[in-house]
Amino acid sequence: MATPPSNDPSSSEGKLLRFGLFEVDLAAGELRKNGRRIRLQEQPFQVLVALLENAGRVVTRDDLRQRIWPLDTFVDFDHSLNTAVNKIRESLGDSASNPRFVETLARRGYRFIAPIDNATAPVHTAAAGVVPIADAPAASGLAAAQDNPARAGQSEEVALHPELHVPVPRRGAMRALFALIQVMYLAFYLSALYYLHGVERIAATFLSGWKVLLLVGVVLVTGAVGIPLRFYLISAVAFDFRKLGVNFRRLFPFVLALDQLWAIAPFLLLPQIGLGLAFAACAALLYVPFSERTLVRLAYL
Repeated sequence: MATPPSNDPSSSEGKLLRFGLFEVDLAAGELRKNGRRIRLQEQPFQVLVALLENAGRVVTRDDLRQRIWPLDTFVDFDHSLNTAVNKIRESLGDSASNPRFVETLARRGYRFIAPIDNATAPVHTAAAGVVPIADAPAASGLAAAQDNPARAGQSEEVALHPELHVPVPRRGAMRALFALIQVMYLAFYLSALYYLHGVERIAATFLSGWKVLLLVGVVLVTGAVGIPLRFYLISAVAFDFRKLGVNFRRLFPFVLALDQLWAIAPFLLLPQIGLGLAFAACAALLYVPFSERTLVRLAYL
């Protein structure tokens, strides 16, 4: 049985619950990622708070019904709860099949499985010219950093990605790099389809018979399939589609196979660039799909 919620208003005043790159401000009723507010409706937010307050423990569906949907509320409880949990997962970039935050226990309920840090939001008293005692070390550190800017970077705590264990980069830069890779592949497909006769002519210099037709067919089919795929990925990252991380993990085996096939594209330019440069470009393109996956994981936790 989950722990019942506290009725003391002061118990949640200024309290922050942090997990990964996210934090929940109980006083403000907000979910944030890297300080940026994520819109989450009231009922999904209440379900998330209930799971966070009982992290590591099973919160049954009946517990959630008693807490959020009173008996006199005339709603389809099962549908409402499933919708709320789906909205939570969408906001967190989580997956029911491979959960990192909210785990489903069939016919029982849900459990929050990520580690949580409890903190208290600082009280801003700068207008009164008073620095709280608890913040005095931070204030002195700030003064020291202003006196010696070279030490400022050393005194700051660097936020690490919870899975990759690297400093969290700017999402905008990761999204831009990912989009540029998609544009590169889109240019490959369009160029190859536009110069399809040229591809056939070049392939005939080192292949013969049905092998030339097979190569041209592969270029034609994979290019035609790859164009809508790249348009989808470009539009998803341009509109900051929150489920891109989950969807790309599902698409990755197909993307990997497609990109590995197109890694041989530099050999179609063999007369122009030479054998050595063709091998180097091919090796770089073999690594690109793994770079795509890393960029998506950095941008869409």
